Amino acid sequence: MKKVLITGANKSIGFEAARQLLKQGYFVYLGARDNIKGDNAVAQLKAAGLTNVEFLQIDVSNPTSVEAAGKKITELDVLINNAGISGGFPQNNSASLDTFHEVFNTNFFGAINVVQNFIELLKKSAEPRIVNVTSGLASLTLHSDPTWKYYPYKSSIYGPSKSALNAYTIVLAYELKDTAFKVNAVDPGYTKTDFNNNMGPGTVVDAAAIIVKYATISADGPTGKFFSNDIETADQESPW
Repeated sequence: MKKVLITGANKSIGFEAARQLLKQGYFVYLGARDNIKGDNAVAQLKAAGLTNVEFLQIDVSNPTSVEAAGKKITELDVLINNAGISGGFPQNNSASLDTFHEVFNTNFFGAINVVQNFIELLKKSAEPRIVNVTSGLASLTLHSDPTWKYYPYKSSIYGPSKSALNAYTIVLAYELKDTAFKVNAVDPGYTKTDFNNNMGPGTVVDAAAIIVKYATISADGPTGKFFSNDIETADQESPW
């Protein structure tokens, strides 16, 4: 049975991704910062008959927490870096430097720290996969195009933090290109969740589905790519 770790999985898109992967026969380590919320999420899945799930306490912004979590797992096939924070909207250049640090610490440095702590376990898998959950707001190409439907939706902190994660994804995928790893950045699209005050048009089911798709791709699947639910093409590949 393949095993997957999903960070920030106690609610919304992460929780739904856990549910979908459990239905596909994966064992899920449901990562969350809060013990009570994590335990409640696991209990909810088990009550629905999805029993191959275990709560893993992990705060990606806390190196000590990430290191401790890494010592509790002995096998891993898939890592989904889903945990993230927005820093609050709207955002502009007058935002405090502390907020910049807080968001980047979770969305960028936190994801890197998780990869570094779990990469050796993933290397033991026959088909290791890494999905870095990103955002359409990270695309520099789209944000430079006045015809893009989300062109006015600028953010001085959240978008750049995900742009940095995208850049890291490219480098990581290249570093692992001669191995069995598949490493991709995946944007679930503008989804209705409490992350954006329930303003998005997409559903968590569809949002989780594209994450799961690239978490479970076959050996001939892509690596080092950026995919988005908001891209209306057959392959949904987004420009960087």
